[in-house]
Amino acid sequence: MNFDFSDDQKMLKDQAHKFLSEKCPPKAVRAIYESGKTFDAGLWKQVADLGWAGTAIPEQYGGLGLGYLELCVIMEELGRALAPIPFSSTVCQFGEAILTAGSEEQKQRLLPKVAACEIIGTLARAEGPGAILPKNIRTAFRGGKLNGKKTAVADGMDADYAVVLARGSDDAGERGLQLVLVDLKQPGVKRRALSSIDPSRARAELTFENANAEALGKQGEAWSDLNRVLDRAAILMAFEQVGGADVCLQMAKGYAMERYAFGRPIASFQAIKHKLADIYVGNELARSNAYYGAWALSTGARELPLAAAAARISATQAFDFAAKENTQTHGGVGFTWEFDCHFYYKRSRELGLALGPQRVWKDKLVSQLELSNAA
Repeated sequence: MNFDFSDDQKMLKDQAHKFLSEKCPPKAVRAIYESGKTFDAGLWKQVADLGWAGTAIPEQYGGLGLGYLELCVIMEELGRALAPIPFSSTVCQFGEAILTAGSEEQKQRLLPKVAACEIIGTLARAEGPGAILPKNIRTAFRGGKLNGKKTAVADGMDADYAVVLARGSDDAGERGLQLVLVDLKQPGVKRRALSSIDPSRARAELTFENANAEALGKQGEAWSDLNRVLDRAAILMAFEQVGGADVCLQMAKGYAMERYAFGRPIASFQAIKHKLADIYVGNELARSNAYYGAWALSTGARELPLAAAAARISATQAFDFAAKENTQTHGGVGFTWEFDCHFYYKRSRELGLALGPQRVWKDKLVSQLELSNAA
């Protein structure tokens, strides 16, 4: 069992790092915040030219057909750069939903557009606060029409399409659920922007009033299909979180080496050393779990749900801790607009809730461990 990347994959990672360092420096992220825009259209087009969105999409559907390991290394670099583009919602969630549950016709129609970044897609699940459970889904899909409301939809103001979790029958359980594909550029869809801690990952409320829609997958299989999509997205986005956490460690270390107090660098003080050591340990644990997840994802291993939960929990905790401690290491200036610390803190909070709260993933981890022990 080899958890390391190949030389070609490491080369791809280096190329992605070099490109994003040049095209997406911190000042570019700051410019998006200050402009009021929800994403960087110029960077999105450049990413399209590189073909990154089609990395794990098979060639028969217009992708590069490389694989998930290559997509993982790209996600890490996107996280490192805080790239203000709708990549994770379009590729890791919408694209994976089409790959998982879509018909051959739907794959042929939409995946080439995902691979070319010609469309922005998203996944619409939540209808209110709290855990997303089958019994709580009220959005209804009947006779090709969708009615209901979804909230906190990632990139919902910019998305062209959404995969929506809806109820396709009167059955109140999992068997009544249906994944639905809906074009958001129609009169039956209304959007309302929601305030978000990270403006470069804008959230929206979507209201459907007799909106034209089509079934994605079979009714009764929606819940299991959705969980497979979320497992894949959790691993891919764990790499995004690990990338962000690594930068936080580098920022904290760099500042501690340069900032002097009482005639010496603050990095020489034991309290700061311990702080940086704690960040490092958390980051390496998260990376280890992310690598385990990447292995399970790329091989289709039966441990995928377990690996996804472990990667999701550890990466979320690592990025959150690293972002907070980075700010604390900078002291008072770390809380100011002029320093970049707050960008990483905001992204850590956004990603921490993007696929559901920690308690949901902890419950999933426990259930998967119980199944593993019972086998």
